[in-house]
Amino acid sequence: MASSTGNEKSVNPVLRVSQLDALELNKALEQLVWTQFTSCFSGFKPGVLAHLEPEIKAFLWVILWRFTVYSKNATVGQAILNIQYKNNFSQTEKYQALSKQQKLWYLALTVGGRWLEERCYDLCSSRPLQSLCKVKSLISFGTGLVKLCGLLNFLVFLQQGRFATLTERVLGIRAVFSRPQGVRQLGFDYMNRELLWHGFAEFLIYLLPFINFQKIKLKISSWCLPVAGHPSSEQAAAAQCRECSLCGEWPSLPHTIGCSHVFCYYCIKSNYLHDLDFTCPKCGSEVQSLQPLKYKIEMTELHA
Repeated sequence: MASSTGNEKSVNPVLRVSQLDALELNKALEQLVWTQFTSCFSGFKPGVLAHLEPEIKAFLWVILWRFTVYSKNATVGQAILNIQYKNNFSQTEKYQALSKQQKLWYLALTVGGRWLEERCYDLCSSRPLQSLCKVKSLISFGTGLVKLCGLLNFLVFLQQGRFATLTERVLGIRAVFSRPQGVRQLGFDYMNRELLWHGFAEFLIYLLPFINFQKIKLKISSWCLPVAGHPSSEQAAAAQCRECSLCGEWPSLPHTIGCSHVFCYYCIKSNYLHDLDFTCPKCGSEVQSLQPLKYKIEMTELHA
C-alpha cells in the first residue's frame, strides 16, 4: 500500500536554478569528503595516496551513491533542496522511482567515467608506447566529444528546463520536487545588518579626516602634565632648552613659538604645517611666530 501511494504522487517540475544549485552542492560535498579523508593521512609521508588516488576517489563516490541515489533516488544536494529523481521513461505522469538498472548505469557513467578518464591518462602518460599513444588520443577525442555533447545538453536545458546533465538525459532520469513547494519566506535580517554596518563604515570614512587626532593628543597630554611656569632667570631657561617638547630629545636647530619651551625645527615645522592651530603640549600656548632660539646651548651640556 505504501509503495502504491508513493507512486501516485504528482510530479512537480523543478526550477532551473534549483537543479544547478543541487549540482553545486554535490560538488562541494565531494570536495569536503575528499578533504576530510586526506586529512587522516596528514601525518604520513607526502604522496602516499598519489598512486591510488583515482581508486580511492571512486570508492568514496560509490559509498555516496549507495546512501543517496541508490537508497533515496536523490543526491545529497537534491535532498537538501527537496528534489528527487523520477523515471522519465514511465508512461504515466505520476511519480515513479528509478529502476535498479538506471541506478547502476548512473553509477557507471558518473563514477566509472571519471575513474576511467583519470586512470587511463596516468597509464598512457607513464608508458609512452606507440599503441598507448593511440589509446590516449582516442580517450582525449572521446572526452572532448562528451564535453561538447554536455555543452549542447546544457544549452537545451536552459531552454527547456529538463535534464541538467548529459547523464540524466541519456538515462531518462528527471529531477522533480519531492513535495509541493510552499510559499517562500524571505528574511531580510542579514541584509539589514549588512546595510547598517556598511553605512556606518562609510560614515566613519567620511568623518575621520575631519578629526585632528594630533591636536586632541596634545590637548590631553597638556591636561595630564603639570603646567610649566615661565622661567625667572636665564639659567632656568637654559635648563628647559636641553629637551624638545615634542620628541623629548636634544633639540636640533632649536626654535620657539613664543612661549618658554623649545622644539626641534623639523618637529615644530611639521606639526605646524599639519595643524595651523597647533598649541604647545606643555603650556597650551598657540603659535605666535616661529623663531630660532637665542640662548647659546653647547652640545657638551648633553652629558652634564
